[in-house]
Amino acid sequence: MIKGVMDWIDDRSGVRALIHEALYEKVPGGARWRYVWGSCLTFVFFTQVVTGTLLWMFYSPSAQTAWESVYYLQYHVAGGWFLRGVHHYMAQAMIVLLVLHLMQVVIDGAYKAPRELNFWFGILMMGVTLALSLTGYLLPWDQKGYWATAVATNLMAEVPLIGPALQKIVVGGVEYGHHTLTRFFALHAGVLPASLVALVVAHIYLFRKHGIHVKEPRPKRDSYFWPDQILKDAIACLAVLLAVVVLTIYFHGAPLGPPADPSNEFPARPEWYFLFLFQLLKYVPAFWGAVIIPAFLALWMFLQPFIGSSKRGHQFNVGFWWALIAGSVALTGMALSEDRANLKHGAALEEANWQAERVIEIANAEGIPPTGAVALLRQDHQNLGRRLFASHCSSCHLYNGHDGRGFPVEDSPSAADLAGFGSVEWITRLLDYDHYVSDKYFGGTKFKDGTMARKVLAKYTEEEKALLPDIARLLADGAKLPYEEPLEEERREELLSLYYNDDLDFEDGRSCIECHDIDSEDEGSAPDLTGYASREWLIEFIGNPEDDRFYGKKNDRMPCYARDGKLKPEEIAILADWIRSTPAEF
Repeated sequence: MIKGVMDWIDDRSGVRALIHEALYEKVPGGARWRYVWGSCLTFVFFTQVVTGTLLWMFYSPSAQTAWESVYYLQYHVAGGWFLRGVHHYMAQAMIVLLVLHLMQVVIDGAYKAPRELNFWFGILMMGVTLALSLTGYLLPWDQKGYWATAVATNLMAEVPLIGPALQKIVVGGVEYGHHTLTRFFALHAGVLPASLVALVVAHIYLFRKHGIHVKEPRPKRDSYFWPDQILKDAIACLAVLLAVVVLTIYFHGAPLGPPADPSNEFPARPEWYFLFLFQLLKYVPAFWGAVIIPAFLALWMFLQPFIGSSKRGHQFNVGFWWALIAGSVALTGMALSEDRANLKHGAALEEANWQAERVIEIANAEGIPPTGAVALLRQDHQNLGRRLFASHCSSCHLYNGHDGRGFPVEDSPSAADLAGFGSVEWITRLLDYDHYVSDKYFGGTKFKDGTMARKVLAKYTEEEKALLPDIARLLADGAKLPYEEPLEEERREELLSLYYNDDLDFEDGRSCIECHDIDSEDEGSAPDLTGYASREWLIEFIGNPEDDRFYGKKNDRMPCYARDGKLKPEEIAILADWIRSTPAEF
């Protein structure tokens, strides 16, 4: 019955003749591993079509839903992370295979007459593949893709006469937004794949017409595509698939950065296969890098079959391709090396990773509002606290040695590092003279020469120094930090007795109570330590350090953020909560 059905199908379609023609094509010189790249590329493209179609079923191309739909696929659809990963890493593999296939064609001389058209179609396919990579980069609508696309499309404006208009058409206006995303999606999921299919069909037709080019003398006897070459092609395709699956599992899918935010600039970098161009633009004007050099390369590729008609011309072509690849690799290596040495760039990546983890954490716990995931970060107190500290405090204070967001600060700090502020460890170090006058605390202020430094901390005996950790424990208890355990009442009473110097453990003039109040009695000539470093204390201190309860007229340059209207009350509360939220990295 099956034979009858197959006979009926063959009678109507001629499928047996087609299969026979495809499988029993002669391979001049026998099956070889160097011929596998074309089949691998066809396999990779087919995989991209299948995975891309499945991704399309979940994707929602708008500025409010793109990142959100990718997040849903990545974290809430069974196997969604694996699907994204295969599509992502298979795209990387396609670039590598294209280069390998191209070099095999050039080295073998398979670009020369009568195969000029096929070579040009191959070059066009490489351009379409790169365009697919560029347009796909934006679709997750995360920070990295958004800003990298902005850099790439800005280069379009360098094209003479039509550049600005072309950029406006691609972007969908003068600003990046919804129309940019929908146009890139239309290109990535419709126009470019259709173009690539047409080019592949033409490429295969011309390949079948002219056959495989083989160098003479032939290394082996001629054979057929089936089974020898198909076996090698299948093994190579399986190896590519295995590598992609390993990468996908190892990195748990494709990366997803924080949602795109035009108000929060990101130091954009393209994918690795465009890094050479990014680095080149540091050394040549944008017009040369975006127009002149690509135009020259396009012209050279068009003329290459004619240049290679002679033996010397062929050698020149091969040497030029090797030089081009070596130059691209060198520029890519330079770009990676410079980025590794760039502390600010590294900090920006760490900040983006933190934001990505944070927004996913919030989305998992609270869901995503109709305004989009970017609103989660804009309203998140942890994120706002970091940004408030960086913009208002980091000119004087550090936080674990940086500006609060992880970025290095060029100028030396003029006030204390506030990481772990109010903790036992932080206060213990504060009460040590060497730490007190260092840059970590008050070495950049006038207090390093004040009464506490010169007449108290510098004068402590060894016996008195041994008691200071207990004083620090008492003061830290008043801070009520979320990561430290409170004192038991009996222990607190013992430490209060030490603070009041009831047993005269400290020499006259060196006990804390002589200058600092701790029970709201409005006494003392130094800042009131009642509830020191607690949320209420810190909010009031940030609001007006010149209040009599704190520094009064002795304040050394610290702005009065609430009194002078520099920050809103709710911003001060967010900042205080953030400073108190995590321990220091001593």
